[in-house]
Amino acid sequence: MVGVADPFLAPALGGALTEWLSQLAAIKGAAGHTVDAYRRDVARYLRFITDHRGGAEGLAAIAATSQSDLRAWMAQERARGLSARSLARALSAVKGFTAWAADRTGRDATTVLSARGPKFRRKLPRPLSEDSAAAVLSDIGEDASEDWIAARDTAIATLLYGLGLRISEALSLTGADHPLPATLRITGKGGKTRLVPVIPAAGEAIAAYVALCPHDLRPDAALFRGARGGPVNPRLIQGAMERARLRLGLPASATPHALRHSFATHLLSAGGDLRAIQELLGHASLSTTQAYTAVDAARLMEVYEKAHPRA
Repeated sequence: MVGVADPFLAPALGGALTEWLSQLAAIKGAAGHTVDAYRRDVARYLRFITDHRGGAEGLAAIAATSQSDLRAWMAQERARGLSARSLARALSAVKGFTAWAADRTGRDATTVLSARGPKFRRKLPRPLSEDSAAAVLSDIGEDASEDWIAARDTAIATLLYGLGLRISEALSLTGADHPLPATLRITGKGGKTRLVPVIPAAGEAIAAYVALCPHDLRPDAALFRGARGGPVNPRLIQGAMERARLRLGLPASATPHALRHSFATHLLSAGGDLRAIQELLGHASLSTTQAYTAVDAARLMEVYEKAHPRA
């Protein structure tokens, strides 16, 4: 939901921000939380530029923001405690809005669009080992109150690890998706669609769940149901994963999303092509997928150190 214009901005700028966010959601398919984050980031930027220059600014002037003004905004954001990662995200949002404003006003936005964000160290994905991932699939339904709920949690975990789905993607499946086809069409972040091959274990896990589920799994309704028949809340799967983690003695990083990380890392370790893995995960940028090469290299070094201990 895009929401209303920021009351602390001049009406023209507030209206422009709302219009840009609406286009971002409608045309580019930006997720709701992304739109909310961009609204906060750009609104803070626009308020700063207005105050910094001592008065209301029009859209054309915003599009042509000077380098010194941009640096002053970035300095203030860091001074208020914004991390380098968060500032980089905010700058990305500002660039997007500025490019849109430049198109609307015919102004040169080179200064803003060429600005470099702060450097930060990307967090590496934290996958499970192959044995740990397999243990999770076997254990995740262990304390379920009913057999069909145990089968449900196992099926969802199998989709995360076996197909590399995000939890939101797994829970978006409907009754029409059963039985799983040989290739599943998934709509992920930003409305991007990808094709994911279905491994036999995933189809079997879904079939086992469907056979036990007491609810009517209509083609137009959610495939995975809660105890009362409504769509499954992601927190239920997160809770089941946490309890399995504690039983198995796994680290706190063993979350549902870690199963997706494990899918990518284990595929890469087995000789998978990085571009193919990018497509399977639905990453917009190859640089996001390349993080798994660092994980794989780190694991190889760990094995090397254990096999060849220093004197």
